[in-house]
Amino acid sequence: MHFELSEEHKIIRAAAREFAQELKVGIIERDEEAKFPYQFVKKMGELGFMGIMVPEQYGGAGLDTLAYVLALEEIAKIDASAAVILSAHNSLVIWGLNEYGSEEQKQKYLVPLAKGEKLGAFALSEPEAGSDASSQHTTAEDKGDYYLLNGTKNWITNGGNADIYLVIAQTNPELGHKGINVLIVEKGATGFTIGPKENKLGIRSSDTHSLMFTDIQVPKENRIGEDGFGFKFAMKTLDGGRIGIAAQALGIAAGAYDLALAYSKERKTFGKPISNHQAIQFKLADMEVEIEAARLLTYKAAWTKDQGLPYGKEAAMAKLHASEVAMKQTIEAVQIHGGYGYVKEYHVERLMRDAKITQIYEGTSEIQRLVIAREVLK
Repeated sequence: MHFELSEEHKIIRAAAREFAQELKVGIIERDEEAKFPYQFVKKMGELGFMGIMVPEQYGGAGLDTLAYVLALEEIAKIDASAAVILSAHNSLVIWGLNEYGSEEQKQKYLVPLAKGEKLGAFALSEPEAGSDASSQHTTAEDKGDYYLLNGTKNWITNGGNADIYLVIAQTNPELGHKGINVLIVEKGATGFTIGPKENKLGIRSSDTHSLMFTDIQVPKENRIGEDGFGFKFAMKTLDGGRIGIAAQALGIAAGAYDLALAYSKERKTFGKPISNHQAIQFKLADMEVEIEAARLLTYKAAWTKDQGLPYGKEAAMAKLHASEVAMKQTIEAVQIHGGYGYVKEYHVERLMRDAKITQIYEGTSEIQRLVIAREVLK
């Protein structure tokens, strides 16, 4: 077994780390005012992060999942909102188009997405469906040359700022999950309405919206894959998405740890830095162990995917553990900061709020345990 990163991976990590320092400018204001980081999303496109796993022939960087995870981790250490924008765009939209899209779809949609010229969103969750892709109330009625799309989607990351949406909808209810399709819908389509931005606890500068579809005519050529492929598409996409969320959670936890470690060396009580007190040392040691365990699980999931091996269990394990570590260790970081941890300028309270969503989206921790248990019990 070899645990050393390649030189290429080290370069990607260093580039992402350098860019992440730019994200510090205005980060508290963006969080308080829920301002979308337009200029930084543009910069991520210029750096190649918006199409990091896409082949160069389609405008991407042609790198692997591990490179993507390294970039996400470094960005999430500073700004989890920027990380989730990047993650939803890459894991949930670009990957599926690259893997299953037709050549025409790749030229028309994948290329501008990979170059960062356009932003993508994945529309699966519904008011009564959540991450249950088999329970779709949004319908795509087959009208011959087009589908007539009707329904509502909830909790859509990049929902207000995206240009291209992948929408999961039911075409043949009598076939259950085998009657579901995935359609490419462009912003501005007649009958497409974007609801108000959600006022969230964390990841506040990423935009989350409901989407309403009313008699939208979607051309047949905008269906990805064969008729009825939508459920399989969603399941495969969610598996990859969980690796992205694990990387986000890992970055949040590591970012909080870095801040807590630095603060413990500066803050003095009883005439010496608090890092000299055994109680703080125990906290820091436990944080380091758990974060490193989450890192190994996340990197292994990425590596497994890159080897072309089944990775559903590995992705669920990484997402489950990393998200729980993020929540636990951000709370510890606030505790180490004491009263200052409750103040926005020290950043750890924001990371604590950001951490919670990693336990919820792409399936709650309970769903991850079900995924893992099904694999274990096969």
